Amino acid sequence: MIRTTVLLLTALITAINFGALLELVHRLLHGTASKAGETLLLDALNIWGTNVIAFGLWFWSIDRGGPASRGLTAIEKCDFLFPQMTMHGATRPEGWSPGFIDYLYLSFTNATAFSPTDTMPLSRRAKLLMMLESTVSLLTIALVAARAVNILA
Repeated sequence: MIRTTVLLLTALITAINFGALLELVHRLLHGTASKAGETLLLDALNIWGTNVIAFGLWFWSIDRGGPASRGLTAIEKCDFLFPQMTMHGATRPEGWSPGFIDYLYLSFTNATAFSPTDTMPLSRRAKLLMMLESTVSLLTIALVAARAVNILA
């Protein structure tokens, strides 16, 4: 029940953030957006930051059944391959399991590089989530931030 609630709330946050981005893009394209460049930059930063946090929650919630069952699930069933999972012998951290910070870092690097950096998506749902996060980030940066910089110039 808790897992379902977490997934529903994460979906709600993601939908609201996507709606905020669509509304801002609509206002930009139709010339009704605020003329203040600072306001647009703050809106873009708010949307982008919420995007990073929301997808960090998505990644944390879906990988190997979520945080409650992550240590109980075989590595073969994971959605993401972290570098620590590929280490062998004495270099592999004993009992290592990804925590929320690992997924937040994954989300941050995906939102800034528009691609995986050190952690690879393995499942189709992980790839689709990463693609959606990159799309929101790209729209935010390319349209909103570019317009705000143009106003400031």
